[in-house]
Amino acid sequence: MELRAMPELYGFAAALPTLAATAPRGDGQPVLVLPGLVASDRSTFPLRSFLKTLGYPAYGWDMGRNYGPLPGVESGMKDKVNQIAEEHGRKVSLVGWSLGGIYARQLAKMMPDQVRQVITLGSPFQGDPRATNAWKLYQFTSGHKVDDRDRHMGGAISDPPEVPTTSIYSKTDGICAWQNCLEEPGPSTENIEVRGSHCGLGHHPAAVYAVADRLAQKEGQWSHFERTGLKRFVYPKPAHGNA
Repeated sequence: MELRAMPELYGFAAALPTLAATAPRGDGQPVLVLPGLVASDRSTFPLRSFLKTLGYPAYGWDMGRNYGPLPGVESGMKDKVNQIAEEHGRKVSLVGWSLGGIYARQLAKMMPDQVRQVITLGSPFQGDPRATNAWKLYQFTSGHKVDDRDRHMGGAISDPPEVPTTSIYSKTDGICAWQNCLEEPGPSTENIEVRGSHCGLGHHPAAVYAVADRLAQKEGQWSHFERTGLKRFVYPKPAHGNA
């Protein structure tokens, strides 16, 4: 099922002019995009490039491949958030893909005064950590047991951050169990379903549009994603609370 990621990239390239013309634009807040397990900033380049066309200063994490919470990773990400926030004099929105989304949630818990909102893409922060096809790879690259994940970076990963948080997920995710990617619906949490692969979520046209929609909200006026107009045909009707 993950073989769809490459066609989704081609679809993103073909849809880029339309996305750039129709995606809502926000106030140019800075955005930090965090890659998934064993991925680097190259994987998030399409998304960051698109966000830049919408006027957002979009940054990669600048730490090479993501091999898990190795020594220096947590402090490096915190330094990056502080650096971006200081440079722009504004809070930073965090977008994280898979493991990068878990990082984003935990950073927001540790640095709520520096983070504006969190958007995750196929990030498994709920349920059994073995309900993913990558858990053995995570243990191999990071040297950490998945059972110990709550002991790193901000405590229990299932607890939502204090800032508005959006989970974008796919029921046809070939890597992570989609049920583990769901937020508990609340006033500042939501889930948005797209139809796509795990490895393509960072450049899937529907996911990318949803990221832009969430970033376009005014600071302090966050509201849930609305499936109105043509969006009703792109985003499945939610079956697990607001989305």
